[in-house]
Amino acid sequence: MRPYEGYVYAYPHKTAYRPLDPRPHLKKVWAGERPGALYVHIPFCEMRCGFCNLFTRTGAPEELVTAYLDTLERQARQVRECLEETAFSTAAFGGGTPTYLSARELTRLFDLTEQAMGVDLARVPLSVETSPATATPDRLSVLAERGTARVSIGVQSFVPEEARSAVRPQKRAEVDAALDAIRASGVPVLNIDLIYGIDGQTPRSWRYSLDTALGWRPEEIYLYPLYVRPLTGLGKQGRAWDDQRLELYREGRDHLMAAGYEQVSMRMFRLPGTPSAGTDYCCQTDGMVGLGCGARSYTGGLHYSFEYAVGARHVRSIIDDYVTRADFDVANVGFALTPDERRRRHLIQSLLRAEGMSRPLYAARFGTDVLDDFPLDAFASWLTITDEAITLTPEGLAHSDAIGPALFSPRVRALMEAYEAC
Repeated sequence: MRPYEGYVYAYPHKTAYRPLDPRPHLKKVWAGERPGALYVHIPFCEMRCGFCNLFTRTGAPEELVTAYLDTLERQARQVRECLEETAFSTAAFGGGTPTYLSARELTRLFDLTEQAMGVDLARVPLSVETSPATATPDRLSVLAERGTARVSIGVQSFVPEEARSAVRPQKRAEVDAALDAIRASGVPVLNIDLIYGIDGQTPRSWRYSLDTALGWRPEEIYLYPLYVRPLTGLGKQGRAWDDQRLELYREGRDHLMAAGYEQVSMRMFRLPGTPSAGTDYCCQTDGMVGLGCGARSYTGGLHYSFEYAVGARHVRSIIDDYVTRADFDVANVGFALTPDERRRRHLIQSLLRAEGMSRPLYAARFGTDVLDDFPLDAFASWLTITDEAITLTPEGLAHSDAIGPALFSPRVRALMEAYEAC
């Protein structure tokens, strides 16, 4: 089993979504559901990295950004009317790069989100993504003044040659200035994203990036393996780096834990005592409201979004369609979860975290034992099983990107493969 089959951040993936017919009204979709999380998507970046497969476009003119914010407000007001409650436990601005917006546009984003959704973002743990080029003092001042709890910055590598190899042109001085500015802003939690497996990266250069990041003592560090996906700038190289990536992963994991960090998942490392965003939010039982054309929403029974794409031409087309829409009170594209898929989602979302999956919680929710539903024999050497929990061993966590996809249902795998074949 290859250790890097696919990055599982949600189940099912949006490539398993299909047009819904009929399109259900959101009042029906959200009846009796607790939203929990609020996600606002800004699909703009100043550049597109070679490894990026996110829903984003570069070089958006000011008039398009204005039209997008206008539409975002229109969508938010319609969606709020369909919700029975808006007591969100956590919130995030993601993308793309939310700080692609100017300080003035960021202020408007906060205003329209709070006013349209009836939420005080200063009272909700809010995370905002940024980049070295856009983490400027004026933008960060807006984030801090509006109560942002966490800023996440994608550095990827502190070695200029590696950044260029990953088709991410950035200046080291710009990276340092951005990190200094984030620290000076007073936002409580800083997260730094780093990537391992870049062509030409060595254990020594990887350790250099880790140590440089630790110089800012970030509350969180995410270590991402390089994935080369279709339709990305690196997608035509046709190379595999499994052995190198595993070696670098273990080096990074051990180095961060020796520096006092605790492992939360294969990717996430956190300083003990760091507040977890949305401690009242449970991704297993609470839903998420997504706003923006690249956002995903989900309830207990339905995951939905707008159309999904990676290629620049299709992304632009979807954004252009979004800013002219008027009907935001129905779900357009999605995936309805059967009872089996709900069990499977609970297992995948729980098992891939270091704390593992609570067997009593699973039994209380579904009325069965997880090992009766999913024997997990294929992963026995990577599991620790007790009456209370099923957890991955350290080596099991290292193989999360093989275990997660292996647990996908045949239906989801077929839908994903059909999408990739299109």
